[in-house]
Amino acid sequence: MSGQSTTRTVPGGGSGTARAAGRTGQRLSGLAVALGLVLFLGGFAWGAVVYRPYTVPTPSMAPTIGSGDRVLAQRIDGDDVRRGDVVVFQDATWANVPVVKRVVAVGGDRVSCCQDGKLEVNGQEIEEPYLPEGTVAEFGAFPEVTVPKGRLFLLGDERSGSVDSTAHLTDAASGTVSRGAVQARVDAVVWPMDGMLKAPTGFERLGALSSPGPLRTVVAMVIAGAVLVLGGAAYGPLAKRAGASRARANAGSPGGR
Repeated sequence: MSGQSTTRTVPGGGSGTARAAGRTGQRLSGLAVALGLVLFLGGFAWGAVVYRPYTVPTPSMAPTIGSGDRVLAQRIDGDDVRRGDVVVFQDATWANVPVVKRVVAVGGDRVSCCQDGKLEVNGQEIEEPYLPEGTVAEFGAFPEVTVPKGRLFLLGDERSGSVDSTAHLTDAASGTVSRGAVQARVDAVVWPMDGMLKAPTGFERLGALSSPGPLRTVVAMVIAGAVLVLGGAAYGPLAKRAGASRARANAGSPGGR
């Protein structure tokens, strides 16, 4: 009896491992692609339901929104509008087309401009960092207006050239607009890609500000979905190739004796 031991390889063992690895890779690949499609299409569908795109044709909201900029505005009820919001509304006395302006006062507020070059709401001076650099609010000076219940007083950020509530002070509603005229609240400038609008912090002393919409979550879903679809589609072939390479390496190695 020889003192040497013999080790034998199992025929087809390498190929079986490769096939198992290939099947696992295909399952994971399919799962990633399916989940990615759900996130990708779900994000787009959610965004289409919640948001409306608008193109702003004038510079009256500069520098927050420039002429020709493309914005995404969240569909909201007029009752949800708060001070500082940039909204899209349509009113027959304002040419009856969608208009984008900033809400500076709501029903019951007293608003005027300007002492010390600043907007005043309910006797408080409002810091407005969104105004063009080097300008003051007094470009759009106007006497005190008490905003009727259920209505809004709106100004453009470019006060010197904006046709806003100050241009309609002689109207029956003193330049104000019904909350029901609001169609949406602007969340972000998407072209050029300036991103989310900054919070109008100067109005915090008068009440709570509006919370941003779900745009960041929608974008994250779309990006994550795209990554999973592309990654999943690539993973299956790569896993299959890696399994085949391992099988060839196992088949080419001699059995130990």
